[in-house]
Amino acid sequence: MRKDDQNSVMKLVGKIAGIVISFLFAGAIVCYVFQDKLIFQADQLDQNYHFSFDQPYEEYFIPTPDNQQLNALWFKPSQPAKGLVIYFHGNADNLQRWGNYAIDLTQLGYEVLMIDYRGYGKSSGTPNEQALYDDATLVWNWAKAKTEHENIIIYGRSLGSAIATHLAAEVQPDLLMLETPFDELKNASMLRYLFYVIPLKTKLATKEYLGKVKGKIVIFHGTNDWVVSLASAERLKPMLKETDEFIVIPEGGHRNLRDFVLYHTKLAAVLE
Repeated sequence: MRKDDQNSVMKLVGKIAGIVISFLFAGAIVCYVFQDKLIFQADQLDQNYHFSFDQPYEEYFIPTPDNQQLNALWFKPSQPAKGLVIYFHGNADNLQRWGNYAIDLTQLGYEVLMIDYRGYGKSSGTPNEQALYDDATLVWNWAKAKTEHENIIIYGRSLGSAIATHLAAEVQPDLLMLETPFDELKNASMLRYLFYVIPLKTKLATKEYLGKVKGKIVIFHGTNDWVVSLASAERLKPMLKETDEFIVIPEGGHRNLRDFVLYHTKLAAVLE
């Protein structure tokens, strides 16, 4: 190849590389600016929306100090309740989806309180990490004032596991249950490569608070979880006490642990 041809090829390669780098840089900026949209995939509902479930519930709106409101659903079992479970859900959808999971706990004799985070469902406001932590404390105090149960359990699922753990480290319940948790948000499988490059504004670091929880901790995770890898959850093991449990569901994914008998068997044993 002649020298002139080589120079032309090098110029072309340089232009292509410049275009690719420019697109990557622009994409990184967009992802940084809109990362909250990737993390908090809220699905809003009209205020007049009527929830539909196979069990009765009571609906509440919990006011916050900054003049927002959190939509909450309170499910009760048919028999006298053993206690109350405060449930913090995952990063997507709203209570119309998550309320369907309350029956797994009510059929074991527990009342279940679920909230939608800010901007989710009928809840007002915009979600951010500190607001979610503050709202969780608010909900705990609100529930304590409303219930006669001494036995109040905290349950967190996926993104909600970080919120639940932060709350548990603060209020010290007798039992903290986590389903498909991550050690920190940037290690969630769908986000880890992106946010190792782009600065992450939201940490949601479960590992920073789990070791401060004095009560019993029970973790459920599946081997086929493509959203939050089992490896991410296993990084929480060093923070566990001898009396805690890390329950692995073979073939379990991120959204289907309740399809497995082992999940219900272990759940019943923990909540007996």
